[in-house]
Order: sequence, then C-alpha cells, then structure tokens
Amino acid sequence: MNNSSLPTGLYYQFPFVDRKERALLLEWLNSLRPLWEMRFSEHNPPPDGDEQRPLLRPVYWLGNWQFACLDYYHPPKGIQNRCVRAESYPPQLQRLVDRIEFITKKRFPKSYIPEKWKLNTCLVNFYGNKFEDDKWVDRARVGEHKDFEPGPVGSISFGDRAFFQFVNGKSTLGDENIVFSQWLEDSSLQIFAGDKWKNRTFHRVQRVENKRKESLGPKIEGFETRRINFTFRYVPEEHIIPFKELPSNLQGDILPYIHKLSEGSNFFRKLINH
Repeated sequence: MNNSSLPTGLYYQFPFVDRKERALLLEWLNSLRPLWEMRFSEHNPPPDGDEQRPLLRPVYWLGNWQFACLDYYHPPKGIQNRCVRAESYPPQLQRLVDRIEFITKKRFPKSYIPEKWKLNTCLVNFYGNKFEDDKWVDRARVGEHKDFEPGPVGSISFGDRAFFQFVNGKSTLGDENIVFSQWLEDSSLQIFAGDKWKNRTFHRVQRVENKRKESLGPKIEGFETRRINFTFRYVPEEHIIPFKELPSNLQGDILPYIHKLSEGSNFFRKLINH
C-alpha cells in the first residue's frame, strides 16, 4: 500500500526489515524466556464478577515491564508503580528503532509528537496456537483495545500476516464499526499517531493467517508461535521505576516473574543478586 493513499496519521512500509536484520532478530528472540502472566495477583485481586486468569499469549517487555497484575500504564491516572525498569534493546533492535523514530519525525506533524518522545518501551507479543483442553486453540487474534502511552506507536511484524483494523469502540456493529483495515506482512512496519488513531478509535487484530508454517521464537511449552509483533511506545522516564522502589507488597506480587526472567536475562539475574 502506498503511503500517499493512507489517511493522515498512518504509515506503512513493506518490507522494512531486510533478510539479514530479520535473521539476527530471530536469533536473538530464541534467547528470550517469554512469560505467561496472570491477569491479577494477591494485592490486585479480580474485581467482583471476574476471576483470575492467564493472559491469552506469552509476552516479553523491553525498556520497562508493565506487568498485567500492576494494571499496565494508563495515564493520566494510571501512572504510579506501573512501569518497572527492564533490559535495554539489543543493538540489532535499537538500529531499527532509530530508523522508526527518524521516519516518524519526518512523516508526522510535530503536534503529534510529545516533547522528549522516544520509543523507549517495547512489548513483544507471541501469537499462535495454545494447547488447552486436549486441543490446539487459536490465540492469534487481539480484541479491541488502545495503547495509552503518549505519542506515535510503531510496530514490526514477523511471521504470518495479520489483518489489522481500527474500529469505533467495542461494539457488535460489524462492518459499520470499521474505520480502516490493513494487512500487516512479515517484516513490515506500521506507525500510527494523532488523536483519531490513538484516542478516538480502538484497534485490533481480527485474524492471523496460518500459511507460512514457520517456527518462530523460543520454544514455549504448549504453544506454537505463528506471528511475533514488536510494539514500540513511549513512557516518560520519570514514570519508569526500578524494581526496588516498588512498594513491598507489589514487589512480592511480581517477584516470581522476576525469578523466571532471571533464568534467561542477565539484567534480571543481577537484579535478584543485588
């Protein structure tokens, strides 16, 4: 799709990652230990009518880790004790982030970009099939949601292509609810910014094809990864805190995750040892 035909506030480039860069990133991904997080915890119990449950897919965060049981980062009110300092981007990923930031500043109005904006946060989502109740279940789609971090959001996709949509709210209006749709190809870049795409619409992955039959990412017990997505966002540095500065009760809630991460991460291993 030519960017001249895209609505203001959207950018798409395919391919964005070349074969060598892709190979380096996939090699690095194999070293990760993604987490199956639970949505709630002892000090953040399920609200009335809800119950404890795992997230629908394994995840990994870079820059800062927004644990599900800490309620994620949701300004203006959901800021305190939401973003725990995590490991930096590896060099092969930082080079791509630098390019995304350059494109964003060149292509988007200055009014779309907050002061001090930089893509210092990355959520790595592993999409695919989960083995549960003695069968493989498709866990590759994503329901309607918003990314609340301020400023433009960039994402890189690997693996099977995904059908991405912006929609007007969480409703059952069908096609009447759809604002814009686009396929995200393997090794592609998508950027979205501005009030319409960040605040006034939700976005979702309506479906992910299952055609490439490519093994992606680290081995995850009971899970087959068909697609990996890197979503890059901005969190003001003053809102990112070290693990040791969390209140003790919240430290206790996420300490088992920290120990799990330390199995494959020098950053978290040093955190525990100090």
